[in-house]
Amino acid sequence: MKILFYLNHPAHFHLFKNVIRNFKDKKIETLIVIRKKDVLEELLKSSGFKYSNITSAERNDSKFSAAFGLFKQIIKLSYFCVKNKPTLIVGTPVAVGPVGKLTGIPSINVEEDDAEVIPLHTKIAYPLCKYILAPNVCSVGKWENKKIEYAGYHELAYLHPNNFFPDKKIISKYSLSGNKYFIIRFVKLTAHHDEGIKGINIEIALKIISLLQPHGKILITSERKLEPELEPYRINIDPVDIHHVMAYASLYIGDSQTMAAEAGVLGVPFIRFNDFVGRIGYLNELENKYQLGYGIKTENIEDLFDTINKLLNENNTFDQFQNRRSAMLSEKIDVSLFFTWLFENYPQSISKIKNDPNFLLGFK
Repeated sequence: MKILFYLNHPAHFHLFKNVIRNFKDKKIETLIVIRKKDVLEELLKSSGFKYSNITSAERNDSKFSAAFGLFKQIIKLSYFCVKNKPTLIVGTPVAVGPVGKLTGIPSINVEEDDAEVIPLHTKIAYPLCKYILAPNVCSVGKWENKKIEYAGYHELAYLHPNNFFPDKKIISKYSLSGNKYFIIRFVKLTAHHDEGIKGINIEIALKIISLLQPHGKILITSERKLEPELEPYRINIDPVDIHHVMAYASLYIGDSQTMAAEAGVLGVPFIRFNDFVGRIGYLNELENKYQLGYGIKTENIEDLFDTINKLLNENNTFDQFQNRRSAMLSEKIDVSLFFTWLFENYPQSISKIKNDPNFLLGFK
C-alpha cells in the first residue's frame, strides 16, 4: 500500500506525523507532498521525513492568486500522482478532492472546521473527494453521507497523552524554567474564509500586555508583522519545541483557532478573541462543554479584559483545568491511533465503521 499525504500548513505536519511514523514501522510506503507555508519545511526537515515540494514560493493573499495557486496545485499534484501511483490520497487542502477525481485515486479530505465556516472549500473539495474525515461535532453540510466521524480533535492526533510528553528541559532552553509566563499569538486572518473577521489589534494587544506584565513573562508569536511596540516580547521558538513551551504556560491568548485548541487539549486556559467565536463546533465544545477556554467576539472587548483578570486572580487554576482536561480525554480517542488503523486497512476499515460505530471507542 502507498499513501500520499498532502500538507500545506504546519498544523498538517503535526496532524499526520505520528501516523507517518507508525506506517514506517509497519513498512507501509508513504509519500509526503507539500505546498510551502510558514515553518512547514523546517518541521519536516527536523523530523527527517522525505518530502516533495510542488510550489517554489509562498503565494500572496489576493483572491486571484489563491485561485491560480489552487489550479497549479491541482495540476502539479495530479502529475505527481500519475507518476507515483499512490493507493490513497489523504489531506486537508482543497486540492485533495479534485486531484482524486482527476486521477481516479480514492481521496479522504480530513477536516475540522464546519462547512458553514469554509464554504468555498466545501463547494470545491467535498463533492469530489471519496470521504470526509471529521470530528463528530464538525458539520459537513449536505455531504453527511461521505462523513467518517470520530470522537476527537485534530489536536489529539499529536497532543494526546499517548503521544506527547511535555519536557521541562526544553523550556529551560528559553530561560523559562521556574517562571510564570503567558503566550500571545497573532495570525494574519487573510485566508478567503477570514474575510470580514477581526482579531487582536495593536491597541488591544498593548492593553493585554499591561494586564499580564505584573504577573509573569510575556511571549508573543506571530504570523503577521509586529508593530515596534510588540517586538520586545517576540520569542523565537524552534517550531519543534512550541508545544512543550505551550504545555507549561499559565495562559494562552490569541486570535488563532489552532493554538487555542492546542492549549485546550493540554489543559492550559485559553482565551480566543476573534469573530469566529460561536461558529466552529469543536472549539465550541472545548469552551462550553469542557470549559477549557473562553471564546470572546471582538465586539466584547471589556469581556476580554475581565476574563484575563479573572484567570490571573483565581486560585488553583492549574489543577482545575487539568481536571477538565481529564474529563475531556475520558470521552475522546487517540486520533493518530485511529487514523493509522483507518488508512492502513482502507477500504475495509470504512465498512467496519459504518457497520459498527461503537468500534471506534476502542481507540483510547
